[in-house]
Amino acid sequence: MAVPKRRVSKTRAAKRRTHYKVVLAAPIKDKDGTWRLPHHYNKFTGEYKKK
Repeated sequence: MAVPKRRVSKTRAAKRRTHYKVVLAAPIKDKDGTWRLPHHYNKFTGEYKKK
């Protein structure tokens, strides 16, 4: 069983965790000028992938 020989310091653990970030999806502007999230339908026109 893998057990750490020494305690990991707070600084070292925080450095490792800095790469875990929440990335929000950027809104897309449609041809009609409305904004929507990617992979979502347009609420005003009801279109999804130009259909």
